Amino acid sequence: MTHGLAGLLVADAASEWMTRRGHPPTPSVRRAASVLGIVAAEFPDSDLVYSGPVLDMGTLGYLLHHRGHTHTLVWAVVSALMLWGAACWWVARGRQEGEGVLHTQASGAAAWRRALLVVALVGTLSHILLDWTNSYGVHPFWPFDGRWYYGDAVFIVEPWLWLIAIPALIWHRPSRVGPVVLALGYVLILAAVVLLGQVARDVTVLLLVFAALWPFLMRVLRTPVRIVAGVGTWVIVTVAFFGASARADASVRAAVATTGTGAPQVLDVALTPAPGDWGCWSAVVMTRSRTEYRVTSAFVAPFPTVRPLALCHERYRVGRVGSDVLAGLAGADAARFGATATVGWRSSWGVPLASVATLVRDHCEADAAWYFMRAPVWQRMGDARWLLSDARFGVGGGGFSEVVLPATGPCSLPHPWIPAWVPPRADLFE
Repeated sequence: MTHGLAGLLVADAASEWMTRRGHPPTPSVRRAASVLGIVAAEFPDSDLVYSGPVLDMGTLGYLLHHRGHTHTLVWAVVSALMLWGAACWWVARGRQEGEGVLHTQASGAAAWRRALLVVALVGTLSHILLDWTNSYGVHPFWPFDGRWYYGDAVFIVEPWLWLIAIPALIWHRPSRVGPVVLALGYVLILAAVVLLGQVARDVTVLLLVFAALWPFLMRVLRTPVRIVAGVGTWVIVTVAFFGASARADASVRAAVATTGTGAPQVLDVALTPAPGDWGCWSAVVMTRSRTEYRVTSAFVAPFPTVRPLALCHERYRVGRVGSDVLAGLAGADAARFGATATVGWRSSWGVPLASVATLVRDHCEADAAWYFMRAPVWQRMGDARWLLSDARFGVGGGGFSEVVLPATGPCSLPHPWIPAWVPPRADLFE
């Protein structure tokens, strides 16, 4: 839904650009721009067609190939050109419908072709940019750079973005279906905020007040101003989350440093905000000492004077976002880092550093999973097998990132289908 809303904002901006350039779009061009905006913004997720069981790799097929090759700048440009060609063909058919002189004047045809090209390019690129903003990550510069990049700033279903975008889009749609679908989306996100228990009560009240007032403001604004306000407010909210993320990251690293002499090296900090809440974050911290690899979970309050750490514990002590991601890991012990006003340590798990190399050497599934796992943890399953998980997405709860490592034996993985991303935790082998 978020990608589709971004694509519609791009399409409406392109239509307004055409109008201001003296070439107001015909109904077919507006329809084409809207459909193209949505399809282009969703198209990188076409990897879902093959990233599951199709590759005969089980869970690894999804982990290694979703947000893979289709989430790169190369694919974004190539796919945008293909979608643009299809959209131009669709609009060209409108010439037979007698939609005015736009299709017969060279300047008008050039204008709508340029506008649709911008929609296709910005739409596909917006998908990669939005996916980068959360903790899952992308590697957009493949084949030149196979590293993962993580924004660690925006929750994967962020209610502020929906509530900002929909009122900016709902009026002046080229069909009657669009406003109905958008209105249903608006009701859906409000119902999720109120009923699912993932959003703190005070944040819920703030979201509901905004949801009541923002549509009235969008209704009285002229269309160009409405689009600018929608896009601008979306950007402001995102930048605010990035600012809070930077403070949270600095707080975690400073707290680890308070351990004193011999403090471990912080390899990475994976951060996720509570939905709609700049003030409360969940962190998964990967550290390394000379002999140990450790993963630790924490709550982080980057603005403790405004939203104290105790309030974060109270608001999010239950629920998926606030749950302790390491709670289901057998043998988890208390955190050992310094306590501060901004960081509350929760659970910690560690293994001898040498066991990391042993795990990867003895199990080809672990070797393959290392190309995805940012916060790998593992535990025995009661026999010779191991359960390998990425702590960003929970442990021991049947999460999508869990990989069962069989007893040591011949490797059956189809190696040609293992992409050569740079493993996020390659630093454990340095």
